[in-house]
Amino acid sequence: MVTALDAAPADLAAVEAIVRAAGTSFYRGMAVLTPDRRHAMYAIYAFCRIVDDIADEEGTLDEKRAGLAAWRVSIAGLRTGVSHDPVTRVLVKAVAAFDLREQDFLDVVDGMQMDAETAIVAPDLATLDLYCDRVAAAVGRLSVRAFGDASPAADRVAHALGRALQLTNILRDIKEDADRGRVYLPAEYLREAGVPLTPEGVLTSPALPLACARVALLAHRYFREAAAAMDECDRKAMKPARLMGATYAAILVALEHAGWQDLSARVGLSKWRKIWILLRYGLT
Repeated sequence: MVTALDAAPADLAAVEAIVRAAGTSFYRGMAVLTPDRRHAMYAIYAFCRIVDDIADEEGTLDEKRAGLAAWRVSIAGLRTGVSHDPVTRVLVKAVAAFDLREQDFLDVVDGMQMDAETAIVAPDLATLDLYCDRVAAAVGRLSVRAFGDASPAADRVAHALGRALQLTNILRDIKEDADRGRVYLPAEYLREAGVPLTPEGVLTSPALPLACARVALLAHRYFREAAAAMDECDRKAMKPARLMGATYAAILVALEHAGWQDLSARVGLSKWRKIWILLRYGLT
């Protein structure tokens, strides 16, 4: 029986179940990929989900550090075929098939450690950029290789699109993050708008939309840079990236239209808007 990545069916099913349980649109979005590439992406997503949970869920800092350190050891073994559970067994296959880089996995873990070790509140722009690189662009660098393009241009797509997606998430999740004692909006933009550098201040300041609008402009710039880099890449390989970019760019525009006036209202896309994006970018 031929299976995706020549992996055990039970391992493939276990990894796919993690993605399904997350309840995100990622699962449907990866349907445009071939089975090998799709299951590699499921394994990458499962890895990201697990290390994110280590950073975010209850536990002491020492426990979180130990959990993340254990994943660093697991990552070091992927290239030589060392595995211990369904996720690492499928990742071993994906690393061999698509030459996924150890440093990109480690960068993701480093990003989660940033979240685990401190409640990030109004980082400066340089720190925010490092955070975006680790938790988003590094995932992009893994993803473009699984998609089928390992070129320098594909890495530039990951660099720009990862930042664009993460900034959009930050702009969408302001209240949720503040309720957890976190603010990912940059200190420079908050200060210039006159917004206090505290979770409570962010939620109550009437000047918040000014700071958010500047972050949105930065995200738009990264979306444009990603689109330009995609033009230099394999078109078929970049199909999932175009789909994700179009979806998140539409969410960013919806956030701008809402104007960050009601932070409790979840801004998203209508079913028909999602279908249109899929038809426009996912099937071409």
